[in-house]
Amino acid sequence: MAVNKEHPFVPGYRLNVNNVEIYYEYFDHENPDAKVIVLVHGFLSSTISFRKLLPYLTKEYKVIALDLPGFGQSEKSTSFIYKLSNYGQLIIDFLDKLNIQDVILIGHSMGGQICMHAARKAPKRIKKLILLGCCSYVKRASRSLIACSYLPLFTWGMKSWIQKKDVKQNLLAVLHDSKLVTQEMIDGYSKPISEAAFINCLIRLLRHREGDMSSEELKEVTQPVLMIWGKEDKVIPLKIGYKLKHDLPNAELIVYEKCGHLVMEEKPEEITKEILRFIEQPNGVSHEIL
Repeated sequence: MAVNKEHPFVPGYRLNVNNVEIYYEYFDHENPDAKVIVLVHGFLSSTISFRKLLPYLTKEYKVIALDLPGFGQSEKSTSFIYKLSNYGQLIIDFLDKLNIQDVILIGHSMGGQICMHAARKAPKRIKKLILLGCCSYVKRASRSLIACSYLPLFTWGMKSWIQKKDVKQNLLAVLHDSKLVTQEMIDGYSKPISEAAFINCLIRLLRHREGDMSSEELKEVTQPVLMIWGKEDKVIPLKIGYKLKHDLPNAELIVYEKCGHLVMEEKPEEITKEILRFIEQPNGVSHEIL
């Protein structure tokens, strides 16, 4: 992997994985034996969602942040099957391409569900999981809605819905502290959803996305798991976190007061301390902090 040694913080790599061009950012570390962390964003997001964690994580580890197919700067593929299990397999194939064996995955929201799929598929390579406001127990879209998605007016309706979305209002809805919403933040989160091809990817995701893992499937995710939740999360309520902790065999849950869905935007320094502790501890010992 080519890295500018004079300035290791050089983003902007592209890699073809299973005929899909993936955009990713790689942050090297002076220690060649440093652990590798892979960051997986959530729905309607991109690598930007981890911008506040990177200064902390890159001090200790090699870090890779990637845009999933259909999102951010990755290809808006019309051939990729937008199933969460396929996203999980793509992460494994992505690691194969880079010849990386052992990793720790950090996933936010939908990205957390994708990380669990990768963990089930490659239990020896995915050493630990860190799930931030992890999307869970979402059912597959109804057959009638999927059927409607093939109607010509559906694409127009989806486009109108995206164009009318006020990114500032959406950010205010997922953050507890409204003062964190700046114009820079609005611009950063707006850019990934502004491309015309993005609409078609959303529709394909609607059609292809299977339901989230069942309680039985979650029991197969045996790696140590750290779950971090905002108590005021309105997108994935805290009660989902408690249910997920119950279904995962080796999980601990940390809850932050006065914090919403974007925990990495609101509590970057605090959650980094917990992430470092969790990564360096030898075993996944369950405990709960409120």
